[in-house]
Amino acid sequence: MIIKNARGEILLLNADPKGSFAGFYDFPGGRIDTNEFTTPFFDIIKREILEEIGNIKFVLSPKPVAIGRHLVPASMSKNGSDIRILYLFFEAKYMSGEIVISNEHTGFKWTNFSKEDPTKLLKSGNLEGVKMYLSETMKFENIV
Repeated sequence: MIIKNARGEILLLNADPKGSFAGFYDFPGGRIDTNEFTTPFFDIIKREILEEIGNIKFVLSPKPVAIGRHLVPASMSKNGSDIRILYLFFEAKYMSGEIVISNEHTGFKWTNFSKEDPTKLLKSGNLEGVKMYLSETMKFENIV
């Protein structure tokens, strides 16, 4: 999820130093559990947000704003096979609440991509998704 605060900054999470995003940042979010296949996306997102950054209040855009792809190589996967992941990025406005990081990440920061280069902060599907998001956001802002 791309969570923006009132200053337009986006929340980034310090990635697990032993994971496939080591040395980069990640976004709050996660996978659909097997028993959630028919669960509304909003409910899944609420669960993931609660698990990863605590009980915050946010307003969620109902449609995805970007997509990305990520490959977890066989050497890093539990089953010894490559894992191909498709990301759907939703945008949310952060309203309030204390951000409490789970053990899946090591910290967080708010960033402004007009001041920081996303290629130095993100990689793989996260970078692909942010590039699409920023491209579409800039197109929209130029129209309005």
